[in-house]
Amino acid sequence: MEPIGGPNGITPPGADPPRHRAGTAGFTMPAGRAVLAAAASPLDGLLALQESAAEPLADREARRGARALLAELTALQHDILADAVSGERLDRLGRLAQAVPAAAHPALREAVAAVVLRARIELARFGGT
Repeated sequence: MEPIGGPNGITPPGADPPRHRAGTAGFTMPAGRAVLAAAASPLDGLLALQESAAEPLADREARRGARALLAELTALQHDILADAVSGERLDRLGRLAQAVPAAAHPALREAVAAVVLRARIELARFGGT
């Protein structure tokens, strides 16, 4: 049986397949870029910006509202998969989307606006308000 290897997925007959040398990594990322890659995680990571005691009240309220909206969007997704979307769910989603306050921090404000936009898209999709 021929081992699979090489740039096109196969090793030519008679050629030795490439071997992984101990202590070498196949992929490395420069140190500065690793931090950026970690910061590019899901929305919950964006919503966790500057969580501290000195955080403005507007940011805490916006984060709380966005998390509630994300939870409702997740529940809607489950309802869609079960083919059981209710009017109550859509009403709740609409109320939450209208109630989320604007954040003071620009990056958080942008992330929250994206979550609210997603909720409005889902409402429009199902004929909600």
